[in-house]
Amino acid sequence: MKSSIRVILAIALMLGAIAVRADDSQVRVISPSAMHSSLDLLVEAWRKRSADEIKLTFETAPMLPKRLASGEVADIIIVPPDRMEDVVKLGKANPNGQFVLGRVGVGVLIRADAPVPDISTTEALKRSVLAADSVVFNRASSGLYVERLMEKLGLAEGIKAKTVRHRDAQEQFTHILNGSGRELGFGGLTEIVRWRDRGLKLVGPLPADIQNYTVYTAALAAEPQNPVGARAFFEFLASPEAKAILKSNGVD
Repeated sequence: MKSSIRVILAIALMLGAIAVRADDSQVRVISPSAMHSSLDLLVEAWRKRSADEIKLTFETAPMLPKRLASGEVADIIIVPPDRMEDVVKLGKANPNGQFVLGRVGVGVLIRADAPVPDISTTEALKRSVLAADSVVFNRASSGLYVERLMEKLGLAEGIKAKTVRHRDAQEQFTHILNGSGRELGFGGLTEIVRWRDRGLKLVGPLPADIQNYTVYTAALAAEPQNPVGARAFFEFLASPEAKAILKSNGVD
């Protein structure tokens, strides 16, 4: 009986060790969803040169520091600079060696079968916003800017009753897809492009005079679980190859 117990314990310990090794081979990356499609492409390129598995986790920029504070594990953190300061203060990100991964502008979207609004100028955009049945944006970085923009353009009060806010792009875009009227949405350009095969259409970027770019900074975790793999992928993210992939996907 005791011999059987010892065998069972040995097997359990062996399986646990295997699980830890497998888990340690992962490189965990946490990022706002605006970088989703770009990171998918970068991971695809990385797989051609490394056996390390990249695990991507996405969260809105405002909530990302809170998620890390609550115990989320990450080897590489991607977030706007102001949020990165919060992450560093939490002791979750290495303050040294950070670099700008890129920036993403804001675009206007509709369902693919909806009438295309005129957004060619700021005045044309204002008319289209007022004519829309609903104005839909999120509570992530792009949505926070759009909220301020509507106030700046003097539209916030007039569209208050038809403004719809969602937590993130996933909820927001699903809402627009399930609509039937003239829903007008705002979001990160890269996220809109990622949904173009699902029934959404990018009308175009905001007019240049009111465009806003969210910058995304990359940092190694203060204590990465997979330091070797994390450092290797981190260096790849800063490479000319990665920059070219990002640019092809709308990340400046």
